[in-house]
Amino acid sequence: MKVLVTGAAGFIGSHVADHCLDLGMEVVATDDLSGGYRENVPAKAIWIQGDLKDPSFVSSLWSQGNYDYVYHLGAYAAEGLSHFIRRYNYQTNLVASINLINEAIKHQVKCFVFTSSIAVYGKNQLPMTEDLSPQPEDPYGISKYAVELDLKAAHEMFGLNYIVFRPHNVYGERQNIADKYRNVIGIFMNQLLQGQSMSVFGDGKQTRAFSHVDDVAPIIARSVNVPGAYNEVFNVGADHPYTILELTKEVARALGKPCNVNHLPARNEVVHAFSDHSKVARIFGEHTPVSLQAGIERMARWVLAHGPCQPVRFDNIEIEKNLPPSWK
Repeated sequence: MKVLVTGAAGFIGSHVADHCLDLGMEVVATDDLSGGYRENVPAKAIWIQGDLKDPSFVSSLWSQGNYDYVYHLGAYAAEGLSHFIRRYNYQTNLVASINLINEAIKHQVKCFVFTSSIAVYGKNQLPMTEDLSPQPEDPYGISKYAVELDLKAAHEMFGLNYIVFRPHNVYGERQNIADKYRNVIGIFMNQLLQGQSMSVFGDGKQTRAFSHVDDVAPIIARSVNVPGAYNEVFNVGADHPYTILELTKEVARALGKPCNVNHLPARNEVVHAFSDHSKVARIFGEHTPVSLQAGIERMARWVLAHGPCQPVRFDNIEIEKNLPPSWK
């Protein structure tokens, strides 16, 4: 099988590419390196750098020949920041996805695997289950749900098979800890390594179920070999929610640092977010998730080996109104 993996220099995408190779697939890996790193790309993958927002580049990916499957993980997953970078968000997460879907239809790809997000659910829908009606609260969630709807329409019109995964709060080795707008565990680790306090918005009682990448990437990779997964949507990730304050203690413990917290003004965000995974267990089989303690210890070892990073500021803020002061 020959497959295309987008976002393959990024965090989850590089892990999915690894698992595809382990399954004996020939992998073509692409990324624009806007948030990923070339060294994340598996050595055995065929590497092509480019921007999925450019339809001519997307079309050129098929010059390598046809693909059996497309795994689309290229995205900028910053829910909170997406309010302030609306154009960039929709171009990167929606328009780029449509460029890819167009080519998948033209070249009769057998299945299009899309990594969405539980951001599509919005708030006050707990636990989040696949039969709920999505009500996204931010442009990031809106863009992800729009792609889900387009895939459903493409299946009905053109017969393009798809599988949608909605992971949540994924962390682990290779995560970009320099991005100060997303990936809270990476942000906390980077702050502690630089002698800073961990920045917590509001009272820190928000809850999330943090998912180690090994609870997500292997399932995504092997999904194309599971007929019952076709044209379905799956929540995927960890089950047990933790508060942000509980998370700070685990991160500090794993790094051997004092648990110093700096409370910032609360921002507009979904307060509680965790999902049900009975559907993915039914189709893919039961899976024992990596515990938060074990997962954070593994990520901490990787971060300590690579050292801290200078936080990178997003230079193209489109709307300044109501932007959290710490993001300016």
